[in-house]
Amino acid sequence: MIADGRFSDEIVLSFPNITGETMSKVVEYCHKHLHYDGAGNNITADEMRAFDKQFVDVPKETIFDLVLAANHLNIKSLLDLTCQTVANMIKGKSPDEIRKTFNIKNQFTREEEEEIRRENAWSFE
Repeated sequence: MIADGRFSDEIVLSFPNITGETMSKVVEYCHKHLHYDGAGNNITADEMRAFDKQFVDVPKETIFDLVLAANHLNIKSLLDLTCQTVANMIKGKSPDEIRKTFNIKNQFTREEEEEIRRENAWSFE
């Protein structure tokens, strides 16, 4: 359907958990990757990497929406790309920096957090 660019009036697609804006981004991604077969036909590997890099250069809320949509629609390459983007947001940050980046409230008391840090010292190095 996407390759032909035509949809039948008889087909009804419903994705209640995916907004129109997010679905538009998903279709953009799929359309671009449709023309890339890994052998470099039509689009070079460098052009595809550049597209992917630009594609995920969006606000973190959009990335989160794309992760959920890719998972829901079972689009492995998009899920891999968006999850890697989230992983890159976390890489090298302290727990406090991660909480700030993702607006996560610390629900541990100071004592609980110190105990967790002692039990898992290897992860805080």
